[in-house]
This record gives sequence, structure tokens and C-alpha cells, in this order.
Amino acid sequence: MDAKVNLKNNIYIILRMGLFTFIFLGTEYLYVDLLSQILVPNETVVLAQNYALGASTIGFLLYPIFNRLLSNHFKKIGLLLIGFISTCGLVLMTSSFTFAIGLLLFLILGILGSGVYYHSMCMMETNQYLARVVGISYFLGIMLQFLSNNLIQSKVIQSILLSISLLILIIFLIKNRPISLHEEKRAQKSNTVGIILIILIALMTCMFSTLDNAVTLVHAGGHMDIGQWPRILLALSGLVSGFIFDLQNRRYMGITMYCIMVLSTICIAVLKFAGPFTLGLMIFYLSAGFFAVFFITAFMEIARYMKVPELWAGMGRAINNIIAAIIASPVLVLLSSNSNLSVIILILVLFVAVSIVSVIYTVQKNNFIKKQTTEVIDEKEKIRRFSELYSLTERESEVFDHLVNTEDSIQVIAENLYVSKRTLERYVSAIYEKTGVKSRIGLLNLYNK
Repeated sequence: MDAKVNLKNNIYIILRMGLFTFIFLGTEYLYVDLLSQILVPNETVVLAQNYALGASTIGFLLYPIFNRLLSNHFKKIGLLLIGFISTCGLVLMTSSFTFAIGLLLFLILGILGSGVYYHSMCMMETNQYLARVVGISYFLGIMLQFLSNNLIQSKVIQSILLSISLLILIIFLIKNRPISLHEEKRAQKSNTVGIILIILIALMTCMFSTLDNAVTLVHAGGHMDIGQWPRILLALSGLVSGFIFDLQNRRYMGITMYCIMVLSTICIAVLKFAGPFTLGLMIFYLSAGFFAVFFITAFMEIARYMKVPELWAGMGRAINNIIAAIIASPVLVLLSSNSNLSVIILILVLFVAVSIVSVIYTVQKNNFIKKQTTEVIDEKEKIRRFSELYSLTERESEVFDHLVNTEDSIQVIAENLYVSKRTLERYVSAIYEKTGVKSRIGLLNLYNK
């Protein structure tokens, strides 16, 4: 793929991921604003917010089922249906059914978000500029939210804008060409690096969720509008983090994120011991931008090498949301108590745990990526040599790759290659004739000799 195509793909990916970030965070902000007008005390608003985030996790986990069970035709119909329901929900969220509609919306946003991350990862083909693409898209999404919050005061108009943005995102997804990660979809003997990453993100989320709930309580109480200038810090930190994480091909991304956790620990201390709230808020947004880019990038980086990439691509957002929902209640109890010492002890314990897991993750991830990248390169070279030996054309070689490296049916392979089933069968027949085999199993046995 040449540089111009790569640039075009990256711009397209940035627009889609940025649009999703804007929709997700914009909907969350609008949801909290509306709930703060009808619910008391403020703790109830925070709990409702975290329950909605928990609902989005279900959506993230449902997407792999949606993607694998439905044909491309029914996927498009499903996306159109989701678009209609979401648009109605966003318009009606300003009614008296805010809580229930919010749960449904975040469930749908989870499905869409998982799809966006998965297709974006596939379109990139390699992880070379992954972190900076994620960082730029995050910056775009936050800035769109910032402009929306400051230029549009009407909640109804904000919901309409979010509806339009969501429909545009769905159009992008519908127009996607079928994608297959056949080169990297082989099952791994161990998902150790994925499990370690889940634990690491869960621990980090415990710390950042504590900060987020503390800030949300202030916002819900009307003491400060967190949708104003501090959002620019969040956007800038996300942008800068993408470029920093990509240094040395993300080799030191985990250690860099660990250093940012030190800032988060300081932030909690500032907020709990009656330090300047503005200072604590600045530290929170600076570190939160790094964290968001980190958990999105980290899972997208390993997803292409996992057995179910659709599941792992959006796992970062899913883990962040579900952990935030689970710990919402105990965190609120701690924040509302006068036991500052208990809060600090808990944070220090989490910090130590993050320190240990962060080192383990960095070592395991670097070894894992190195091993998988080497295997993919070797596999492509093996395909090339086999194709030359049996004089396969470029298209036949591509079909052959799918036949031996996936368990997809002929119909699924045809959809992934964007050809008719009849055309694909002609390619398969030509491959059988050139290789002297009569079945797919025979072809696989010949290839693995």
C-alpha cells in the first residue's frame, strides 16, 4: 500500500474514530446534564452515569456476535435499524424518560464503538502509526464536544446535532468494504498478554474513575462547569500522548503511562486534602487524555493477533466502562466520607498494584508483538513462495491465502474479497487444477508439507 493510500486511510480512520468519541462523550455529557436537573442528591446522578457506561460495555461485547452471525446484507439492515432507534432516543432523551433511554443509547453506542475500533484497526493494516492516529482522533472528538458545549446552549439542538453525527457514523460503517484479518486470525495458544492488559486497565480505571466521580460530583452540584476550558487540556493531552506513545514503535508506552499514573495519585491527594480544585482539575484532564489514548491503543495493538479481533479491538473502552460502573457506589461512599486517610491508603495500594502489573505488561507485550509480527512476515513469505511454485496469479494467491489461513466458508470469503460466489468458485477450481488437489483439505495438507 503506497503512502497516498495510507494517508487517505488514516484520515478516514481519524474522522470516524473522532466522530465516535464526540458522540459518546457528548451523549454522556448531555445525559449527566439532564439527570442533574431531575435527580437528587448528586451521588444519584453519578451512579446513573456509571450504570449507562456499564450498559455500553454490553454493547461492546455484543458486536462480535453481530459481526460474525449476520451476513453483510443483514449487517447493513441492522445498522440502519440502530440508526433509527438511536436518533429517536437522542431526541426523546430530553423527555421524562431520560434514564431508560440513556441506557438504551449507551448499549447501542457500545455496539457502534466496537465496530468503529475493529474496522479502523483493519483499515490500518499495520500498527506503525496506531497511537498517533488514536491520539489525533481523540483530540478531534474532544474539540468537537468542546465547541458543541460552548456554542450550543439548547439541549434539544445538542441532541439533534448528536443524532446527525451518529447517522453520519452509521453511513461510514455501512459503506465499509467487507474486511478479513485472515493473516493474523490464527488462534493463539495463550492470551496471557490480553489478560494482563485487562487487569492493568481495570486497576488504572479504579484510580481514574475515582477522579472522574469527584469531578462529576462538583459538576452535578453546579459548582463548576467541566465542559469549559479544561476540556482543551484533555484534548491536547490526548494529542500529545499519541505521538509520545508511538516513540520506538510503542516499546515504552506502558512505562510512560505508569509515569502519568504518578500525576493521578497527586491529583487525588490534592482533591481530598482541600487543595486548589483548579489545580486538581488540570492534573486530572492532563492525565485522563493519556489514559484514554493508552487503553484504546493498547487493545487495538494486540487485537489483530487474537482469535476474535472484533472482541479485543474495543475491549479497552469496555473494561474502562464496566469497572467504572462496578466501583461507582463504593467510590461515592469513600468520596462522601470524612476519612481522607482511607482514600489515600486505597489509592496507594492501587498505585503499587499498577506499578507491578505495568512492568509485567510491558515485557509481555513487547515479546508478544515481536513474535506475532515475525510469524506474519514468515507466513506471507511462505504464501509468496507457494504461489510462485504453482504459478498462481495475484488474485488466485489472495484466494489461496483465505482458503488455508481461515475457516471461513466460500460465501464468507467471497464477501470478504468483494466478488460473487460464482467468481470465487472459478478461482478455487483454477487453484485446484494448478496444485493437483481436489479439496480444501487436500490444499491445506499440500501447503503444510
